[in-house]
Amino acid sequence: MEKIEMIENIVQKYSFVSKALEDELLAKPAILMHLTSIAEQFSKLRNSEIVEKFDPSDIKGAVATRNFIAHDYDGVNLSVIEMTIRERLPVVKGVIEAILEDRNG
Repeated sequence: MEKIEMIENIVQKYSFVSKALEDELLAKPAILMHLTSIAEQFSKLRNSEIVEKFDPSDIKGAVATRNFIAHDYDGVNLSVIEMTIRERLPVVKGVIEAILEDRNG
């Protein structure tokens, strides 16, 4: 959740995902690092019942994105990153919120 919220804060600071990704000095590297961290968290949960609550395509996509970032940083397709931030992160965040609510409620 923390990494998703950090990405949201970066995007909010720039007003648009595309503007944040244009900032090669700070915002883009931070966003890509947070996306990498999200994928690594999914990997840690691989054998957990928690991971079953997520759409398998979101997990697969997170891992694939992490691999692209790690192995071809300069070749990362920023339109895919933008779509991920706009469309998939809110879904993943919703699942996390539901998990936390179940645990706390």
